[in-house]
Amino acid sequence: MNTLKKNLNTHITFIGGGNMGRALISGLLASGFEANQLSVVEANASTALGLHQDYGVQVIGALDQIAFDFSKNNVVVMAIKPQDFNVVAKGLSAKLKHASAPGPLILSIAAGIRIKDMSRWLDHERCVRAMPNTPALIGKGITGLFADAAVNQADRDVAQTICNAVGQAVWVAEEKLMDAVTAVSGSGPAYVFAFLEAMQSSGEKLGLDAATARKLAYATLEGATQLAHNSDEHAGVLRERVTSKGGTTAAALEVMKDHGWHDILEKAINAASQRGKAMGDELGKS
Repeated sequence: MNTLKKNLNTHITFIGGGNMGRALISGLLASGFEANQLSVVEANASTALGLHQDYGVQVIGALDQIAFDFSKNNVVVMAIKPQDFNVVAKGLSAKLKHASAPGPLILSIAAGIRIKDMSRWLDHERCVRAMPNTPALIGKGITGLFADAAVNQADRDVAQTICNAVGQAVWVAEEKLMDAVTAVSGSGPAYVFAFLEAMQSSGEKLGLDAATARKLAYATLEGATQLAHNSDEHAGVLRERVTSKGGTTAAALEVMKDHGWHDILEKAINAASQRGKAMGDELGKS
């Protein structure tokens, strides 16, 4: 997969230059892509100017100005809001056709848009669905990926290479599992931020100043996560090792258990998954 960045015949066109599109562009350039391999369709003039000045990529002001060079291996990254996908896809559809060359590989990072719907609106089958999360903005993201049988292994490798530029990527075998990916990792940073809020607030209520409480909470989460990453053991085993019978940790965990925190989190993640499914149903009606 690393050979993609060395293949100057690959060209990636971003539809949308917002935060996630910008993160991917930055990551791709850092991983070895050349600026002339990337272009962005961005209607907002100040955003477009910033992208060109910061990264040297070609910026296209409107969808109808796209002119694919079909001698290249084209990829289109749909980095737009889900509610805009239908209209943009239908406007892009005619641009994807060529008499003697396959149309571009489509990689969508629009939440909730299903393969069957993007294929229908684009009138195009080479589509990959991706669900990144916001740590991608600092190169620490993880992206869930799904594609159906219309996408071959070479195209899958291309999609994964692009997503790996901002972190890691995993494939799921069934599209319905993308709702689980959205619930666990797509929405997951918000759960972590809520947990950090609670830890810092608790420290302050116990008498720590805000700066100290913040530093303790953030460093603890970062260190514990890294420790878990570096261990082959289940998180439950690591938890037990920190928990001495009758000790402070045991007292805290007993309160969390009494309040059903594990069930609460499971229910919360399930609610996010169900909402993801409902969004897919709603967005696909048009």
